[in-house]
Amino acid sequence: MLQTALLTLALVTPAQTEALGPGRHTRALTWENVERTYHVYIPKSYDAAKPAPVVLALHGASMTARIMEGFCGLSAKAEEAGFIVVYPNGGAGALFQLWNSGTFPGPLRKKNFDDVGFIARLLDDVANKVNVDPKRVYCAGLSNGGMMAYRVAAELSDRVAAVASVAGTMVCECKPKRPVPVLHFHGTKDTLVPFNGVAKELVKLSSVDDTIAAWVKANGCNKEPVVTELPVKWDTLKVTRKQYNSGKNGAEVVLYVIDGAGHVWPGRPSPGGFLGKTTYNISANDVMWEFFEKHGMK
Repeated sequence: MLQTALLTLALVTPAQTEALGPGRHTRALTWENVERTYHVYIPKSYDAAKPAPVVLALHGASMTARIMEGFCGLSAKAEEAGFIVVYPNGGAGALFQLWNSGTFPGPLRKKNFDDVGFIARLLDDVANKVNVDPKRVYCAGLSNGGMMAYRVAAELSDRVAAVASVAGTMVCECKPKRPVPVLHFHGTKDTLVPFNGVAKELVKLSSVDDTIAAWVKANGCNKEPVVTELPVKWDTLKVTRKQYNSGKNGAEVVLYVIDGAGHVWPGRPSPGGFLGKTTYNISANDVMWEFFEKHGMK
């Protein structure tokens, strides 16, 4: 037994065993016999003696964790606010990254890999490397990553305090063990994940309204929202906030509708403009972190 233990320790590199400090790090772990990777951004203010909040940032289809970091800009917000960001890589295959956010359509249905299990294992790995506050673990995602964030909320509600989705509707069952506060951003001119959903043979995407209604019901929120038209400051795109309050255990569902916006991250540039118009009238990162701070796990 002693020889086996010594051999195991010899096979583990110092980088795998040492705690992580401020800066950017890359980690690898094996899940379902496949090596999966993720990146971690730890702000300069991180103090290993104090539990820190963690935000999972899930990339969209055909993206990578590194692309997601540049696209959403959450690392800069983490540096400002003092939380840790974890950028995992999806695992659909070699051609492009994808999250198993629910039932895959058509040929992808055979690739029914366990991304929920991977996220749970990743959270364990992160907690072994940094001092994580287990009541302040959050999940945010873009597009397919937003869809995956909803699945995380539905199936890992005991691990994640609140979630945010940008341009990604829910494609899984909504049966969380506990109420999960939900924040959603969506442009009305999104052509990749249309606001009103898609119902085709190979692609079926829920509408924003159906997604929000499911979480309003699951969280026991008021069916009628408080509607607020936000000031137009920097561009012509009108932003409307719909807030569904009074959910169980203080949960709420908040939807930001960006009139005329495309498949974008509010407050961040639209790469080349081919994803449609973006808005700077709100910052998804600022709104998201304010929402997360409000909703630590009870």
